[in-house]
Amino acid sequence: MFIGWDWATETHDVTVMDHLGARVDRWELAHTEEGITKTLARLARYGAPADLPVAIETTRGLVVDRLLAAGHPVVPVHPNAFHAMRPRWGAAKAKTDAGDSMKLADYLRTNGHFLPRLEPTDQATLDLQALTRQRADHIEAKVAAVNQLAASLDAHWPGGKAVFYELDSDIALAFLERYPTPAAASKLTAGRLQAWCKRHGYSGNKPGSFLIERLRSAPSAASRLSPAAVEQLIRIQVQLVQGTRATLRALDKAITEAVKAHPYAPLFATMPRIGKINLAQIIGELGPILERSQTCEQFIAEAGVVPVTKASGKSRTVAFRYATNRRARLAVTTFADNSRHGSDWAAKIYTDARTRKKRHPHAIRILARAWLRVIWACWRDGACYDPATHQANGKINTSADTPVAA
Repeated sequence: MFIGWDWATETHDVTVMDHLGARVDRWELAHTEEGITKTLARLARYGAPADLPVAIETTRGLVVDRLLAAGHPVVPVHPNAFHAMRPRWGAAKAKTDAGDSMKLADYLRTNGHFLPRLEPTDQATLDLQALTRQRADHIEAKVAAVNQLAASLDAHWPGGKAVFYELDSDIALAFLERYPTPAAASKLTAGRLQAWCKRHGYSGNKPGSFLIERLRSAPSAASRLSPAAVEQLIRIQVQLVQGTRATLRALDKAITEAVKAHPYAPLFATMPRIGKINLAQIIGELGPILERSQTCEQFIAEAGVVPVTKASGKSRTVAFRYATNRRARLAVTTFADNSRHGSDWAAKIYTDARTRKKRHPHAIRILARAWLRVIWACWRDGACYDPATHQANGKINTSADTPVAA
């Protein structure tokens, strides 16, 4: 039997198909505990869960977790691939929930041998992945909050933005909390500002006279809002920035503790300029790919740093890979970019790529491919990265430095 599961946030549609392509059963269920429990029980009528693979257009989420926990092989189908297959069921490319679950089941029946099964990720890796992804989300939230604070200051009090270089620094936020409006800072002098900075541990080494000059030289806003409204706007936005900074500190602490206990950490911790957070990102995003990859080439492709080649007859194009795990690609390219400042080997690969007229992002992906070969070798052999052994390994140097289009 083959199962097609068309998922949504409120309702799902499930089709059971036999090996001849006949629809054996089909039903709709609500996204509730009762709906999911009854569906798993209904599927069990057709055999053991291990013998009932399920095709679904996602790799994560509650439904996937419940299917894996029940013992069903889960076959994730990329939406782009599924969309490209629609003409086989009709030129109109009709789309309905019931139709999609049937098509997913049929796609699994005819093409399932080409599709990889989703393997449960190691618990420690899954935890680390969740923490690093939440951190990335909070980084985006902090950037948005700081940008909104900057826009409010530009409109209502440019001087408050001009005093300190980093708007999201402790000293800048403390200043805005104490002086949220031009009126609140109207009696500030160089001496008072310098004394205030000293009390708050200012480490910028700029005298009060310099800072007050920056404040006074900023343009005066002609805001039509009342001082009370401006004060409320600035204070609330400052609190939002402070809140995101606090959550990031908590996440950084949790990630640091989690990565110390992870079994993969010793393998990669000695890589040049990898850092605790980037190490956690590497393990969290590349770990699941390592665990399911059969070859190094598959690992590199799933990490998203190799191009997609399309060749037919005399036509051949090499294009950037868009359909990939973008968080994994960002993690490894961030590391690759940093590594070239701490490794002569990495710097040479990057420099050679630039010499061949590759743009910076392209050169970084070439370097990332080289590092992925090293990561694969460390994981495969269970050997911790050793810079001396790496430098002496001519094979790695040769394969890493081979130019590949991207």
